[in-house]
Amino acid sequence: MPAKLTAEYERWEKRFAATDYVFGEAPNAFLARQQPRLPKSGRALAVSDGEGRNGVWLAEQGLDVVSMDFSPKAQEKARALAARRGVKITTELADIFSYPWPTSAYDVIAVVFIQYMNPAERAPVFAGIRQALKPGGLLLLEGYTPKQVEYGTGGPKERENMYTRELLEKEFGGLAKVEIAEYEAELHEGAGHGGISALIDLVATK
Repeated sequence: MPAKLTAEYERWEKRFAATDYVFGEAPNAFLARQQPRLPKSGRALAVSDGEGRNGVWLAEQGLDVVSMDFSPKAQEKARALAARRGVKITTELADIFSYPWPTSAYDVIAVVFIQYMNPAERAPVFAGIRQALKPGGLLLLEGYTPKQVEYGTGGPKERENMYTRELLEKEFGGLAKVEIAEYEAELHEGAGHGGISALIDLVATK
């Protein structure tokens, strides 16, 4: 494992070892607002799903969910959360940088705050996400804009890791239908995300 990845792994394992759920147990607010758009059934992938709050919520909507993350401790908590909520998820322990993205495998892909990647690392991950989405599939993505660095209420300190409208249009503009919204809102998602935040959302259909 490269030194950078080893350091990140150790940092997140330590963070997820806490009894509390770092980002809370409720789904991301943006994701929850998209409930009317979700199909009634199908396969869903929650990318870098951590302790499972988003994957478990997707399973509660009737979807067959794969909750993917590289932290064993986080996935233990994800399985525990699913059990408490009375739903089933499949946890997939994976390093996103070497993840073998399937082709046209998912009806829904949720990508929420995966901004630990620099631009060079991010490009192949976004390509993999596009590849894994089925034709007609729904992509739901939320991240921070560069202004978030000024707020410091969550996310990385590196501006280059943040998303802009231009970036998302470049990466996902080729999909059949794309909606992008930039705004500021107060987040209350555990200890990890709290306070006024500079957000950007993408809803797209392949």
